[in-house]
Amino acid sequence: MSAALKGLVLSGGAGTRLRPITHTSAKQLVPVANKPVLFYGLEALRAAGVTDVGIVVGDTQAEIEAAVGDGSALGISVTYIRQQAPLGLAHAVLTAEEFLDGAPFVMYLGDNLLRDGITGLVDRFRGGTSDAMILLQRVSDPESYGVAELEGGKVVRLVEKPPEPKSDLALVGVYMFSPAIMDSAKAIRPSGRGELEITDAIQHMIDRGLTVEPHEVTGWWKDTGRLEDMLEANRLILDVLETRVEGELVDSSTEGRVVIEKGARVVRSSIRGPAIIGAGALVEDAYIGPYSSISTGVVVRHAEVEHSILLEDSRVEDLDARVESSLIGRGVTIARTSEKPRAYRFMIGDSSSIGLV
Repeated sequence: MSAALKGLVLSGGAGTRLRPITHTSAKQLVPVANKPVLFYGLEALRAAGVTDVGIVVGDTQAEIEAAVGDGSALGISVTYIRQQAPLGLAHAVLTAEEFLDGAPFVMYLGDNLLRDGITGLVDRFRGGTSDAMILLQRVSDPESYGVAELEGGKVVRLVEKPPEPKSDLALVGVYMFSPAIMDSAKAIRPSGRGELEITDAIQHMIDRGLTVEPHEVTGWWKDTGRLEDMLEANRLILDVLETRVEGELVDSSTEGRVVIEKGARVVRSSIRGPAIIGAGALVEDAYIGPYSSISTGVVVRHAEVEHSILLEDSRVEDLDARVESSLIGRGVTIARTSEKPRAYRFMIGDSSSIGLV
């Protein structure tokens, strides 16, 4: 395939499964190991030599543009493509027709993470003759995904979220297409949920006799659409962290792989890695346990945090129980007061979930 590949990153979507965080923030900008999920995908494209990238955006366009800019800081050139409504992945392809301009392309869902990147797969697609390449991984709950059925190593059928899956091979959120996908996206009709499904468009390619090459991903893959997936992705990325201490340690100890970014202060505290403490954060008389990501400007004082993600400028103070397996939003304060009688007092946004143990 001689033409240069473009990138198409999907970053619309409402992020309903991560509410209330996503009431005020794009789900693709929620950080994993203190870096927005979206940036991992953009960096994977750049590493694969794909630098002309279109980002499909929706209602959170302004926030995503503010974070990514023109892409130059990430070594790419970005064009923003507005999708008026989340009408399906194939609809996003059609929305990007002018940007793609007949070029082959890599489509990457902006809330997905792949441990091993996509460089080898992109090289294989570039050097081959396939009309499409789909990435697959075996999952325990295939009914939650687009599912591929193979016969003799060839893709014969794709079904979106089948109630009774005939395969456990889920479509990973990365696809590679020749320009032939465009005619198939134009030929299909909306599904029962009112969307133009990419699975239907790829099935149309198969029915036209075009070559759709499957590739099973062996390294981990995460769709970070749910809290448990965010925490797991955070854990997986922190697991390959390299120690770096640029902030200030005062009467404190660290154990294992720990990153303390410039401007952070750790005072009379213990940090047990893998963990990352963001720039300008303050950890005082506290314990930060494994698999914790403490973002920029966070304060943790007289408290313990483990296996959690604390977003920018949040505060956790004066707690007598450990915060664990939690995702705490921007500017949130969790603190104990001295008022009597002792009681719980909350101000909680829509779709929140609080567990008291």
